[in-house]
Amino acid sequence: MKVLVGIKRVIDFQVRVQVKRDGTGVVTDGVKMSINPFDEIALEEALRIRERGLATEVVAVNIGPADAQQQLRTALAMGADRAVLVETTSDTQPLHAARVLAALQAREQAGLILLGKQAIDDDCNQTGQMLAALLDRPQATFTSKLELVDGKARAVREVDAGLETIEIELPAVVTVDLRLNEPRFVKMPDIMKAKRKPLETLKLESLGVEAPPVLEMLTHEPPPKRGAGAKVKDVPELIAALKQRGVL
Repeated sequence: MKVLVGIKRVIDFQVRVQVKRDGTGVVTDGVKMSINPFDEIALEEALRIRERGLATEVVAVNIGPADAQQQLRTALAMGADRAVLVETTSDTQPLHAARVLAALQAREQAGLILLGKQAIDDDCNQTGQMLAALLDRPQATFTSKLELVDGKARAVREVDAGLETIEIELPAVVTVDLRLNEPRFVKMPDIMKAKRKPLETLKLESLGVEAPPVLEMLTHEPPPKRGAGAKVKDVPELIAALKQRGVL
């Protein structure tokens, strides 16, 4: 079985994001970029599935600019067998990403598609669900535990009421949550080996994917600055202050 893993290039989670002065976006020049943390967990799970002998190949996929080869090389260093970059300079929104992944699935015929539940830059949480709908295949979202048995996937999902266990037939789309695993540390010898692994680059136009209606982002604004705190002498004064602010 082949496992297809979608990874997104995002600003590293340890970087403090700055909004451009003109409000047209966020500053990316000179900023460290990394694999979306949820996608890194998805890749780690794919590697563990292969190590258990339940998959024969792990393919990492990115939709983005040529610079995203760096993140794909990281995926190869983690242990992916090969990588595919669908090159585009335009912003990729969830529906468009789902259509690209569906086109790649038609070519790859993977038994399992793993994605992070969301990306930390836009927090859309939509691509996996849209992809499952386009492929007309089962889906398991927010997965914190995954087992593959007899051509089926048993997933433990994190939902508002607690945990839910479902069983779906493969091929399927699974989006992963933080508690599924802890990604492995990439060692220098693995980074060197990754340079010799295949990384295929495709132009977006070559897939014949129709672009969906584009959502236009009008402006970006930083969150409002927090006001200064205030000290109170005792509980009655605290309650009075909260009532004055309309909290109680």
